[in-house]
Amino acid sequence: MKRINRHILVLTMMLLAGFTSSAQTAASNHSATVKAKQMKTYLIERDIPGAGKFTPEQLKAISQKSCSVLKEMGPDIEWIQSYVTGDKIFCVYKAENEDLIREHAKKGGFPANKITEVVTGISPATAEAN
Repeated sequence: MKRINRHILVLTMMLLAGFTSSAQTAASNHSATVKAKQMKTYLIERDIPGAGKFTPEQLKAISQKSCSVLKEMGPDIEWIQSYVTGDKIFCVYKAENEDLIREHAKKGGFPANKITEVVTGISPATAEAN
């Protein structure tokens, strides 16, 4: 009888541990979801004369500077991608607010001439959506 009670106790403890772990995982996932919902997408226009003629080494140096500033600033701002044209670089960022975009530009030493919050996106898939 004691052996059965001990097995029941062990099983109960294992179940409780499993439920606790599941609850912690769900709470963590919920926290990540809430965090992602707080991040907005921004399009940043940077006037940089001659950007389209930068060498791969120059572009790498700019990228490294940006990444080091982002690392210092923490998880509330994220660089998604940039597009280089003749005299401009257009960047896509996720951030909690526009002030973080400005802070990143100031710390990195590059311009943020125009910052626009992206409301939504469309693509060829939008034409096919029901």
